[in-house]
Amino acid sequence: MKLLFRFILLFSVLGVVADGQVTEAERWRQQAANVTITRDNWGIAHVKGKTDADAVFGAIYAQAEDDFNRIEVNYLNSIGRLAEAEGERAIWSDLRQRLFIDEQQMRRLYLECPEWLRKLMNAWADGLNFYLATHPKVKPRVITKFEPWMPLTFSEGSIGGDIESVNLGQLRELYDKGFVAAHEIEDPFREPSGSNGIAISPKNTKSGKALLLINPHTSFYFRSELQMTSDEGLNAYGASTWGQFFIYQGFNERLGWMHTSSAVDAIDEWIETVIKKEDGKLYYKHGDRDRPVVEREVTIRYKTSTGTEERKFRTMHTHHGPIVRTEGGKLVSVGLMNEPVKALMQSYTRTKATNYTEFKQVMELQANSSNATLYSDADGTTAYFHPNFVPRRDPKFDWTKPVDGSDAATDWKGILRFDELPHLKDPASGWVYNSNNWPWSAAGPSSLKQADFPKYVDSGVENARGLHAIRVLKDKKDFTLESLNEAAYDSYLPWFEKALPGLIRAWDNEPANSEIRSKTAGQIAELRKWDYRWSIASIPTSLAVFWGQAVAMNYGGEARRQGMMTEVFIGTKAPGPELLKALLSASERLTADFGSWKTPWGEINRFQRISPEIVHPFEDGKPSIPVGFTSGTWGSLASFGARPFRGSKKWYGTSGNSFVAVVEFGKRVRAKAITAGGESGDPASKHFNDQAERYSTGRLRDVYFHPDQLRKNAKRVYKPGENN
Repeated sequence: MKLLFRFILLFSVLGVVADGQVTEAERWRQQAANVTITRDNWGIAHVKGKTDADAVFGAIYAQAEDDFNRIEVNYLNSIGRLAEAEGERAIWSDLRQRLFIDEQQMRRLYLECPEWLRKLMNAWADGLNFYLATHPKVKPRVITKFEPWMPLTFSEGSIGGDIESVNLGQLRELYDKGFVAAHEIEDPFREPSGSNGIAISPKNTKSGKALLLINPHTSFYFRSELQMTSDEGLNAYGASTWGQFFIYQGFNERLGWMHTSSAVDAIDEWIETVIKKEDGKLYYKHGDRDRPVVEREVTIRYKTSTGTEERKFRTMHTHHGPIVRTEGGKLVSVGLMNEPVKALMQSYTRTKATNYTEFKQVMELQANSSNATLYSDADGTTAYFHPNFVPRRDPKFDWTKPVDGSDAATDWKGILRFDELPHLKDPASGWVYNSNNWPWSAAGPSSLKQADFPKYVDSGVENARGLHAIRVLKDKKDFTLESLNEAAYDSYLPWFEKALPGLIRAWDNEPANSEIRSKTAGQIAELRKWDYRWSIASIPTSLAVFWGQAVAMNYGGEARRQGMMTEVFIGTKAPGPELLKALLSASERLTADFGSWKTPWGEINRFQRISPEIVHPFEDGKPSIPVGFTSGTWGSLASFGARPFRGSKKWYGTSGNSFVAVVEFGKRVRAKAITAGGESGDPASKHFNDQAERYSTGRLRDVYFHPDQLRKNAKRVYKPGENN
């Protein structure tokens, strides 16, 4: 009776037309009646719909309940309207987006989509609009009504898509007369972005069942954790990027998938020879032809202190792509994947695949330009899929640099077929992994050979996390769900195993009466006995990280120029006296900031969540939690990208482990997971920070994937709109 009263009240608030036609609001209410949202004891939404479209409606409604602001900001970015909320500073990111994303084209593509996909897109828009209608206190910054074409602008789910590879400073220098872009200094210590994925075959597990590690490294709170099920066969659990209607990294009852950012070469630049002819129009050379430059007017609206103003830009495009910068006085165009419909289809349909063959068929849509994929299933199959959008190029050109656009031979020749790309299925090693490194070590001795593929297929290198992954995977035949969890947080830091011997050797080689030898004797003693493992109580970890930062800044660039890993260069070639000076400097910095160089790592490295803001403020005087694991730079599989902020001495994490799950496949799925902080973006919610302690220690909680598990741990069951 209470539920009926609420729906009658909602019906009267939203209204219907008198002649019997169903209004938009009534349609929303009818779809809401087909959806059930169950919140478990961690606040995670388990959404059940009669149809897939109903599940999408409920999932995006639940996401909006948890953090509507992050949904809107993601779409302000993807459709190029962030400046309407953020002001003039966002004009250039909007212009960049609008070079590739045209609203009218997206509307046309929406109409051309398969009917099943349009139903999902319609349900997505309806779910968000129903949320806004039933939450009048929520005030969107810009988007007051969501439209079903919008998911095509944000169809893939990665953090930092291909479009963001275009340099904003250079773009502005081209389109903003008088502006001079600041020279960018390469930061050799830039926090590595990406993820870890590990798939383990049944022959290497104690239970005889395949395992999967899902460990994206993104900015914190970038994705929501949820489950989507329907009577049409959908049953997916995992991490869903705010505002998207599919599980991006996760699993269903039969299989699981984990995406890791790759160094695949899927983006190219062309130096264009542009001339202005007598007709006043621009043309560019292409073979023996002069082709017209396509010019388009783009209007960017931006927020000001008095309202809204606008700027108009005349953008330029060749058949290669939009012109985004200059080099040597010539214009440069960029080409990248632009397949929003296929990308959205691939992102959604893989969540419903039930075996390797079906999953592979989804991947053969070839609309994933940036992510390697690790795969495990209930049949015991494990696999590595390379990013599947790789342009076919003439190998005589150096594709790591801009090529001559006037030479028609530099045009892409379509894309490589799926069977021409790196791909591993059931390697003999019994495991496959990726840590944003090259694919040539993905299965240890069973790995693919780089010589068997075009050089441009991948431009990555090995990294410290990759070496660490091999260390924990090789020769181990008795993995369990719990030991995979432990492996994901293995505390070894292989970067220092390579680098520190150079420092210790330098100290040993110093004269006995050396002043710097005397000043660093205690530090060297600590580092000499260190086992290269992090912990919150570890003093050597603090010393090593502060020293490592200094020497990586000094020698990272030179190491890359010599084709060496930075840590290997430091351990074998860097001048010993300079390494000692860096240790003394690191010690003095520790003493200045924390009172002593003997400061345990946990007093420095902290997790803090005190604000719902996307750009989080940090304060030393407010509660925070010690974290043992470190930046992935040092080879820590569990990644915690932390640094001091303005006004702080302590280091606060903002990226790295964001969602972690370990999954065992069989007749019944078993899984554990953790989300940074908590599910809700509302500081008043108990689920804002209720996972923080578990997150900081890697103590994953049980996932309530099956109905009987959920029933035992359900805290609230409702329909969209019912609680308002």
